[in-house]
Amino acid sequence: MADIPVEELSEAEAAEELGRLAAEIAQHDYRYNTEDAPTISDGEYDALRRRNLAIEQRFPHLKREDSPSNKVGATVSEKFGKVTHSIPMLSLDNAFSDQDVQDFVDRIRRFLKLGASAPVEITAEPKIDGLSLSLRYEMGRLVTAATRGDGTTGENVTLNARTVASIPNVLNGNPPEVLEVRGEVYMSHADFAALNERQTQDGKPVFANPRNAAAGSLRQLDATITASRPLQFFAYAWGEVSAMPAATQMGMVEAFKSYGFRVNPLMQKFETVDGLVRHYHQIEEQRATLGYDIDGVVYKVDDLALQQRLGFVSRSPRWAIAHKFPAEQAITILRGIDIQVGRTGALTPVARLEPVTVGGVVVTNVTLHNEDYIKGIGQNGQPVREGRDLRVGDTVVVQRAGDVIPQIVDIVADKPRGPSAYTFPDTCPACGSHAVREEGEVVRRCTGGLICPAQAVERIRHFVSRNAFDIEGLGEKQVEFFFKSDDPALHIGTPADIFTLKKRQAASLAKLENIDGFGAVSVKKLYDAIDDRRQVALSRFIYGLGIRHVGEVNAKRLAKAYRSYAALAAVAQAATLPADKSDKGNDAWRELNDVEGIGSIVAEALVDFYAEEHNRTALAALLDEVTPLDEEVRTVSNSPVVGKTIVFTGSLERMSRDEAKAMAERYGAKTAGSVSKKTDLVVAGPGAGSKLTQAQSLGIEVIDEDAWFTLVGA
Repeated sequence: MADIPVEELSEAEAAEELGRLAAEIAQHDYRYNTEDAPTISDGEYDALRRRNLAIEQRFPHLKREDSPSNKVGATVSEKFGKVTHSIPMLSLDNAFSDQDVQDFVDRIRRFLKLGASAPVEITAEPKIDGLSLSLRYEMGRLVTAATRGDGTTGENVTLNARTVASIPNVLNGNPPEVLEVRGEVYMSHADFAALNERQTQDGKPVFANPRNAAAGSLRQLDATITASRPLQFFAYAWGEVSAMPAATQMGMVEAFKSYGFRVNPLMQKFETVDGLVRHYHQIEEQRATLGYDIDGVVYKVDDLALQQRLGFVSRSPRWAIAHKFPAEQAITILRGIDIQVGRTGALTPVARLEPVTVGGVVVTNVTLHNEDYIKGIGQNGQPVREGRDLRVGDTVVVQRAGDVIPQIVDIVADKPRGPSAYTFPDTCPACGSHAVREEGEVVRRCTGGLICPAQAVERIRHFVSRNAFDIEGLGEKQVEFFFKSDDPALHIGTPADIFTLKKRQAASLAKLENIDGFGAVSVKKLYDAIDDRRQVALSRFIYGLGIRHVGEVNAKRLAKAYRSYAALAAVAQAATLPADKSDKGNDAWRELNDVEGIGSIVAEALVDFYAEEHNRTALAALLDEVTPLDEEVRTVSNSPVVGKTIVFTGSLERMSRDEAKAMAERYGAKTAGSVSKKTDLVVAGPGAGSKLTQAQSLGIEVIDEDAWFTLVGA
């Protein structure tokens, strides 16, 4: 299904595609960040995320609980100390065509309410394919170096960074008292070849590509090994800065250069999309001669004041984008087809390939999406691969780029075909239950439900995952071990069981620390990690429940709207679904639907979840062990609209609707899409219609845009 454009996906196909993307991105996160052994390039990985985000934007109600949309990087390795970034290190959205660049600039103009002729200066620079690094300087001296990690917490690699010649330990000139310089650690092609030659001579494994070599070199426990590796560093961004040395992106980079950092000489500034695209193609032509790996060109709004206004969306800034280079293909053999069972029971086929190198990385498997895709059937019954089915033994063409990464794009027609057509199983490989495909669906699902170990294990894995409860020591292997244990003192079958493990173990003769793979120290760390999560942020608690369609973003929206678990649960249990199209549901239902970003499908999923007695029973057991903390509202001090519900209507003239909502939330208010009895204030611009009328009929205060700015003191 990866060959189907996002705009042509049906709702059922979109749901299946989101499942495929979530599973694949999670695998790549682990390979890239934990193993330093990715099987795709950075550009290709970002493209997977781009397709995921595009689908979620078209079908927001299909947002998965394990959606990668807001995730950056992966969990920090336990080998290193942790550093919390004062300002998160986020990733960039992607562009894959010249039109995407035009769309990027158009979005900026719309958000800022700029006319078509108003100049917007944008910088363009090569996107280095290396390892992101943040360097913190205090009084001009390097004090901390940290990898990006998960975007919030990185690995402390200070000692290693001090050995990199292009990273100054003491800055030149007169830098700010606090300066976090961010950039990319990389290895040149010549240095990479020399390193691999030494590795071969010493009988050691060679590195797959320069990015892996750079990442592996910087993340050494022995700094002397890092020092022996020819690493380099380009500076291009910043985190915390006590006093900004410039008011533009270009000016900041020039300041870095004056402090002693290497900056990319190909960085330029343009006022037109044509200029940006022309520079992109010029860099693309030079790519092979640069001497280091790049995978695209990064565009950034030059004016820092405009960057601040534009702000961020999800995991990326609105004011920057990465324009990626085109796809590469390779030919290999399809050796097998495996079936994976997801947390929701979906059976997903995965192609096992004869390992093949595509764009400098080794590919061993790709997702085949569903049984129709294997048969050569795509969107609405339309053929893919000219209708040829996929068979074990086929010689296939693999492509990994753009929003179709990774996929088998074709079968080599003049090569021998596999002996027989693939038969998709109608039973679950995990539990043996019947696997059914409902009418109108492309996914075949296991009917085993709670008895299916694949689903149960995945539910617990989700609960302890990084963006849910984030319990260290309960990784994939440990969760599976505890779930499969027949010992009542060890078995973990529900989230509540996690928090009773220590108590059950205390009364048991068979101790966990005596089991292979554990020990007294690791068990204590596990118990401490569990106890550390007995109080957890409300959004994490909601996300951890694994409610269908309630992903990370929706969990945060619900937490922000209701601010306490009791308030959310009360509304969800009180809500009554509409009986038909003419029925608008009860007050609780309408309130739930009125939460910004929450539609009827998400609301229905919440109501259905709380309607199930077994869910309420499991929640009660969990709440006996865990306390979800009330959501804290970060606001501008002394804001007059803290806690108030604001509705913006009509044509705003000083800011876009998105900017208005972001501004209100910054001042501690909640925003809603419709007027109700719970609305505190309506900001009405020219052309305000029914919302204004309703506000007046309910006696709700109405002000214009100028009065809003006066009210919040902006």
